[in-house]
Amino acid sequence: MNRARRRLARSGRGIALPVVLVIASMMLVTSSAWFEASLLESRNANLVADHLLAFHAADAALSLCTGALVNGSLSVPSPSQSGEPDGWRQQATFEAEAIAPVSTWPVSVRPPRCLVEPWRVDSRPAVRVYVITARGFGASDDTQSWLQVQVVFDGSHVERHWRRIVARPF
Repeated sequence: MNRARRRLARSGRGIALPVVLVIASMMLVTSSAWFEASLLESRNANLVADHLLAFHAADAALSLCTGALVNGSLSVPSPSQSGEPDGWRQQATFEAEAIAPVSTWPVSVRPPRCLVEPWRVDSRPAVRVYVITARGFGASDDTQSWLQVQVVFDGSHVERHWRRIVARPF
């Protein structure tokens, strides 16, 4: 019986090291996968925070410009043509005519800007309509948020029609 135990002990001597190495390698692979996943989640969280920053900058600019237009402290020329204005869609026009209601915005690469364009609606000649487009930036120029509101003055009544521009104009 003693001889059988010795033979069994000899056959199992070299198995411990490979088992430990397999377990250690599995732990390293799992750790590496978790590390990559945490890096991806961190990058996604930073991207979402950057887009939120741009959205809030654009929203603040839109609110300030709309308030200035409603209060009468912002002068806008009369509309020259009918149809929805599209100056906000052209980069050169937006850059030349947009105003910055605040000089800086925290963490943003540039201050938010807004463009106020008059709109002549032929079906309602008694009303004054304006399209206000705001652009906010995140930590880089590539992170932008575009928001827009249509403000309708009908006598003493003011209507606001808000919309978000999903893709930035070119």
